Amino acid sequence: MEKVDEARLREADAGLVPEGEGWFIVNIAESQGLTEDKLGSGAMFEAVVGDFPHFGINVRVLEPGQPASMYHREDRQEAFLVLDGECIAIVEDEERTLRKGDFLHSPPGTAHVIVGAGDRPSAVLMVGARTADPEIEYPVSDTAARYGASVDSRTEDAAVATAGIAPRPAKLGEVPW
Repeated sequence: MEKVDEARLREADAGLVPEGEGWFIVNIAESQGLTEDKLGSGAMFEAVVGDFPHFGINVRVLEPGQPASMYHREDRQEAFLVLDGECIAIVEDEERTLRKGDFLHSPPGTAHVIVGAGDRPSAVLMVGARTADPEIEYPVSDTAARYGASVDSRTEDAAVATAGIAPRPAKLGEVPW
């Protein structure tokens, strides 16, 4: 194997992003993140950098009652580690409270969503495997609907499931960690 060069960091709309391919180090508070009124804020590295080929990783900050995504199931495994605060995991239509330090593993095919809880923002590390031609389903869930995280009709179309959701650049230093 050949040596991998370092990607240069450049100032973007709202923080630092790597330019080009290669390895990089960026402090989460200085990196460009994304925010969306319905789905929280965070360092969503793939969304800013471009897809990582083997896994996706991000840190999300969720206000109480704010979901991280729409309730979904996919053909890839995902893992969630609560870094701070409290969340609710809705897994196969069952609610579970997650506190700082709690870890949730979601095997392929598991319907799930994470929702902020408690009386202050929470921070969650989210990691997911990546595959070619991913399959994703957004099932209807009465439990997730209580948090605005369910579709009205089952779909496999992410554009339909996330209609009206438009993430925008955010300076993560302004996000409460």
